[in-house]
Amino acid sequence: MHVDLIIHNISKLYTPGKTPKRGKEMNNVTVLENVFIAVKDGKIHEIKTGEFREYVGMDTMVVDAKGYIALPGFIDSHTHLVHGGSREHEFAQKLAGVPYLDILKQGGGILSTVAQTRNATKEELYKKAYRSLNEMLKLGVTTLEAKSGYGLNQETELKQLEVGALLNENHVIDIHQTYLGAHAYPLEFKDNHKGYIASIKEDMSIVKEKELARFVDVFCEDSVFNVEETKELLEHAKTLGFECKIHADEIVSLGGASIAVDLNAISADHLMAISDEDIDKMGTSNTVANLLPSTSFYLNKEYANARKLMDANAIVSISSDYNPGSSPSENFQFVMQLAANKLRMTPYEVLTASTINAAAALGIDKQTGSLHIHKDADIVLLDVPNLEYTMYHFGVNHVSSVFKHGRHVVKDKQIQ
Repeated sequence: MHVDLIIHNISKLYTPGKTPKRGKEMNNVTVLENVFIAVKDGKIHEIKTGEFREYVGMDTMVVDAKGYIALPGFIDSHTHLVHGGSREHEFAQKLAGVPYLDILKQGGGILSTVAQTRNATKEELYKKAYRSLNEMLKLGVTTLEAKSGYGLNQETELKQLEVGALLNENHVIDIHQTYLGAHAYPLEFKDNHKGYIASIKEDMSIVKEKELARFVDVFCEDSVFNVEETKELLEHAKTLGFECKIHADEIVSLGGASIAVDLNAISADHLMAISDEDIDKMGTSNTVANLLPSTSFYLNKEYANARKLMDANAIVSISSDYNPGSSPSENFQFVMQLAANKLRMTPYEVLTASTINAAAALGIDKQTGSLHIHKDADIVLLDVPNLEYTMYHFGVNHVSSVFKHGRHVVKDKQIQ
């Protein structure tokens, strides 16, 4: 059979298993040497050694991988892609050690970005996010999650999600959206939490009707949404047919991870302050422990205990948390390098966490996240001798080519 694309002269191909891996299994990665990949109709048709000419027809694109390594496209399963403005004016406060919750009380933090996002036009938000998507793509990200949460009112939350939907139509990166109206209490509801919770529930129905998001997330944290409020909102979201995510145990150990497991949430994210009891609970569940090391790096905070989570048999993923306040960087490779250096994860564990397990955090692991026959042909070629070198040589872009659904969308580090 003739195919649409052949990628040959691959020195090493690294892929995790077809399904999400937990605990010690995360270190099980298949390594194939001197192989080619055949792609048909955007899916992987074959991965083999030897001669590929039988697959080549008149319309087949043949790409020489130049002896580079091949990996699955990276999946960034927690971002705040669409937002207005920036927050460099808070940088000095962070360096001086001012706690984030104190900055929030001063009208900074999330509330600062809320004001900028409310004032931004759809076109401004679209252009800003599109530039970020291009950077992410060049760094090897082929799929991501994008949250709202910088509107905190119906008009702007819908504006963010509508911009995200348009980006998903027009950009090659696949975008899966999350409604995060419960990101903070806006100033107009500062003393009326019940009123804002009622407003969020109303907005959920509209988001569902317009099919603008698959997930609902809540920032369960001290001075934001408490345990009872988080449960109320996520239980309501489930009745509407949403899948749930939680910003859990980021700053204070409130038991957000426990709520995530109890509600069968698809992921519990951050987890820097998770209790040992809840680590064990995560290990008995299918809720993905989604860790965000670049947030800890930027805020000079403690890192999540990835090793304890894996020892407890949890499914661990990593993501960037790209946002203007606590992780203002699109560099997913740096996230992977931090996971190796600061979370003490092996290169194979990092690969699993940023591909198949990240796909599980979005419920798409059956179609993408690993290099196997019939899965999406989302492939990155890195100009490195081996996977370990990618973690060792940090702070630069090792990706040379990116293929999305079999299309050669980045070539020699340039978007096509």
